[in-house]
Amino acid sequence: MHATTTPTSFAALRTLLRSLGQIVLQRNAATGACVLAALVICDPRLACAALIGAVSANVSAVLAGHDEQDTRGGLHGFNGALAALAAFTFIADNATAIAIAILAATATAWMLDPWSRLLRRFRLSGYSSPCLLVTWAWLALAGSATHTDTHHVASTANAVSSMDVLHGVLAGVAQTTFAGGVLPGVLVIAGIAASSRRHACWALAGAALATGAHLLSWAPLSSLDTGLLGFNGALTALAVADCGAAETLAAIALSVLLQQLAGHLGWTAMTAPFVLSAWCAHALARLKTRRSRTSRFTVS
Repeated sequence: MHATTTPTSFAALRTLLRSLGQIVLQRNAATGACVLAALVICDPRLACAALIGAVSANVSAVLAGHDEQDTRGGLHGFNGALAALAAFTFIADNATAIAIAILAATATAWMLDPWSRLLRRFRLSGYSSPCLLVTWAWLALAGSATHTDTHHVASTANAVSSMDVLHGVLAGVAQTTFAGGVLPGVLVIAGIAASSRRHACWALAGAALATGAHLLSWAPLSSLDTGLLGFNGALTALAVADCGAAETLAAIALSVLLQQLAGHLGWTAMTAPFVLSAWCAHALARLKTRRSRTSRFTVS
């Protein structure tokens, strides 16, 4: 009995940690362990939320009969973790947050298969879009106010030092997991590096470029301190890095513009700027490849 249950337990733990690693687009249990550690350091409440969401989504994926390999790779659990983190971020009451977190995480798992089939028609990846759709739905039903990432652009009253910017960049990396702070950001970067040092560099670069662009647009210092200026840039860089440097830089710039537009409109954007920018970048990369092939055939 012990010999058969122990490997199963380790497999379930790896699946859970990979689900957390997929929040930063890494299919790696070590990445997930670092993400969990970052959440614990930032706020144990957030760590509990991520675990509740990932477990609920993975169990729902099994019950729904989704592909077992995708579940083991964390693809069915990370949107559940994000949905639960959103619930705990928006809702102060723990009992209500837990209930919404479980329902939202379960909904992301059940909708993932049909939603992914729809996106595959356009050759797009889902990223965090299931979490966005579910969270927007219950926020609309609850009549919730806008999220904290939709700060309106305001003039920066105080000078910003290089150390402030560094802290803001690392906090931006941490915000990819709804965490905040320098040490959680370092842990998230370390987790990404455990999977891919190249992706870790791109995550830092994306957060730095997005943070700098927002600051040049006179974003408020409060957003810098919490990391709200850099997280969409970090995620965009992670998603688009394999398309090439030019495409990645353009996608980061687009994510900045979309986040600022959402702020002006008072829209609860969360990671929508990242998702839309990544979709655009991948679509343009495919178009570029298609044109290149067509020109080669024409020349030959």
